[in-house]
Amino acid sequence: MILLSKKTYEAMIEHAKKGFPNEACGILAGPARPPQRLADTGRRTVSEFFPMTNRDNASISYFMDPKEQLVVFKKMRQLNIEMTAIFHSHVASVAYPSRKDIRLAFYPEVSYLIVSLSDIKNPVLRSFKIKDEKVSEEEIKIV
Repeated sequence: MILLSKKTYEAMIEHAKKGFPNEACGILAGPARPPQRLADTGRRTVSEFFPMTNRDNASISYFMDPKEQLVVFKKMRQLNIEMTAIFHSHVASVAYPSRKDIRLAFYPEVSYLIVSLSDIKNPVLRSFKIKDEKVSEEEIKIV
């Protein structure tokens, strides 16, 4: 389960809409866990949202700016938080990982949040765990 504040949820949706008609992306982070708990599938709290630039500048794919990623990873280290999820939008399809999303899911310990803007007035946010190209949906709780 992913726990998001309403403020974080709204920031993600705003970032996705701002990027429309291209996909938008970002990194979500929360309290660091001890190394022995990294493989947990339990509850994760998001405390920070880092909007990222989509270098693909495309409506069917995203590629986070590597320089921005480095800055975010350094910031997370300073704040003693860790990446809990990777976020991106689908502008014309459902909120479900594409074949490319699945193939490029290099972080099995994090969640993958996808917001569908196929009905831009009613965005749909879903969260998934992706490991060994197997996709399982997980609950999102907005608090």
